[in-house]
Amino acid sequence: MSKKWVVLLSVLLIGLLLFYYFFPFRSVVFVPENRNTNFSLIEGSNMQFYPNMRFPYSNISYRMSDCNLKKQNDMELAFSILGNLTLLDFYSVEENEDIFVTCDEKLRYDGDYFIAGEGGPTKIINATNFNVVLNGKILLIEDSDCPNPNIALHELLHVFGFKHSENPNNIMYNITRCEQTISDDIISLLNDLYSIPSYPDLVLKDVSILKKGSFLDINVSVMNYGLRDSGDFVVGVYSEGVLIKELNFDAIDVGSGRATFVKNVFTIKPIDEVEVMIETDFPEIDEENKIKLEIKD
Repeated sequence: MSKKWVVLLSVLLIGLLLFYYFFPFRSVVFVPENRNTNFSLIEGSNMQFYPNMRFPYSNISYRMSDCNLKKQNDMELAFSILGNLTLLDFYSVEENEDIFVTCDEKLRYDGDYFIAGEGGPTKIINATNFNVVLNGKILLIEDSDCPNPNIALHELLHVFGFKHSENPNNIMYNITRCEQTISDDIISLLNDLYSIPSYPDLVLKDVSILKKGSFLDINVSVMNYGLRDSGDFVVGVYSEGVLIKELNFDAIDVGSGRATFVKNVFTIKPIDEVEVMIETDFPEIDEENKIKLEIKD
C-alpha cells in the first residue's frame, strides 16, 4: 500500500472517530440511583387539593367495572403497591364501595395531550381539621406499558387528594413516564394522616351563659371536627365541681354541629364561674373537651 493511501485511510479513520464523538448515533439516559424525588421542585408546596384530605378510615373498599384483564391487573397492583408503602389497606366489594374504578376505550384529549386516565374524590366533607373524602372514582383509559402500573397509581393518588406535581420525575407529573416514582413525601404525608385514629372530635363552640339573679340562660353549640360521626353525648355545666345542668345532645355527623339553649336554670348560690364539659362514652381524637367561663350579670 502506497504512502498516499495510508495517509488517506488515517485521515478517514480520524474523521470517523471525530464524527462519532461529536455526533453520536445513540443517546444514553443517566438515571440517578435515588430516583425517589420530592413531590415538588419548590419546598413547602402543598401536595393536596385541600389540606388534610383523607378517608375516614384506613381500610378502603373498591369495586371495578367494565375493565379488561390488563387494566384490572394494573389497578390491583396499584392498590397492592400503595398498601405496602403506607398504613392503607384495600379490599374488593360488590357494592357500596369507597372507590369505584371503571374503564372507557374512548380517547380523550386535553389540548394537545392524550388523557390516559382520570381520578379524584367525588364527595368531600369539610370538617375544619380534615377534608374528609367519602367516595372516589377512577377512570382508566390507557393501558400502561411500564413495569409498574404508573397510570393506575397516578389516578389512585388523585383520589387521595394529591394534585399534579411540577416535578417530571414524580409519579404525579401530568405526563406519564415509566421512570417516575412515588416520592417519599407523598408516602410520609399519607402515613401521617392515617396514623390519626378514625374517631369523632367534638369541640365546644359559641358557649355563652347569662346570669339573671338566681337563674342562668345557657347556650351551647358543639361541632364535630373529626373523621367519624359521633354517638349521643351530654354536656355538663358545673360550678365548683357541682353539676348545675346536664344538656343532652344527639349524634353529630362529621363536619356538622348542634346547638342547645335552655333558660332559667335555677342556682342555689351565687355563681361567678362555671366549667362546661363534653362527656362521652366513645373515644375522640382530642378529648380535651372543657372550657371555663366567668359569669357576669
